[in-house]
Amino acid sequence: MAQTAVAREQLFALRETIAKLEGKPAPALAAAAQEAFATGHDTYSKSAKTPPRLSFSIPILDEALEGGLPLNGITEVRSLMLREAGGASGFVLALAALLQRQETADGMPVLWIGDRMCTMEAGLPYAVGLKDFGLEPERFLIALPHKLEEALWLAEAAVESGIFPATILEVRGNPAHFGLTESRRLSLRAKASGRPLFLLRQAGEEEASSALFRLLAEPAPVSARPLPDGSMLGGSLGNPVFRLILEKSRNPAPLSFLLEWNPHDRRFFPVNQPEHTRFPGDQSAHSVAQLSSSSNRQNRPQEVGAVLAFGRTP
Repeated sequence: MAQTAVAREQLFALRETIAKLEGKPAPALAAAAQEAFATGHDTYSKSAKTPPRLSFSIPILDEALEGGLPLNGITEVRSLMLREAGGASGFVLALAALLQRQETADGMPVLWIGDRMCTMEAGLPYAVGLKDFGLEPERFLIALPHKLEEALWLAEAAVESGIFPATILEVRGNPAHFGLTESRRLSLRAKASGRPLFLLRQAGEEEASSALFRLLAEPAPVSARPLPDGSMLGGSLGNPVFRLILEKSRNPAPLSFLLEWNPHDRRFFPVNQPEHTRFPGDQSAHSVAQLSSSSNRQNRPQEVGAVLAFGRTP
């Protein structure tokens, strides 16, 4: 079975090379569909079995993800800039915590394959922080290969082994040696073993890959929290909040979500926070009532409201 899968991958790679030489689009998806149909395992037919999914228990998000993130494929999470690496990394770690919570993943570790360039600027996951975030440090492994080729080989071996409930592969930017061919090979490994691979792309641009979904993760302000006396507490430390943009999916346009991660319950909650929220006691620097505009610029409303006056300079 393993030899058949390897031969099939080599056939796909050969077809891609021929297509590039002839200047034609890569027929990988069509070849995969034809191969599956010929072997009697047409995963593209309507009668195909629904693949396992990681549900967020948030109806609007699960509906956009067609039931959740795939547990037998690649999900890509990227950040725009390296200074936002904490937001993308935190969201991926929260996904890993969701998988660790499942009974089927009890006692099995999560593997983080880090990029050394990202590690030098953004650091590594911290054991104490992992525990506060909802993960168990004793069930969290970190590997730091020297080269990208070694990282890709390790990711393939980890996913194919099936012993990790989640494998996280961190890369920086859009490396030339990690393209559609390498992504497809990882996707085939994940589908064969039934294990997910989270591709964490730090400071990267959008590009074609075998990931079923791609999300742009950004850190968001912590939402206000109610106090026992009924007042709202703002501007303090709280549960992390992520702004997610679903960039790649079957939806016609990108969708945006605001989620709060509760490390105690190890689950996400939707955040409905106005875009221009001010906490109690916060006021604008210029507390002038807005005046209605008129066509001839002569009429004024009867009630002007509060006016902020400045002292004249003698």
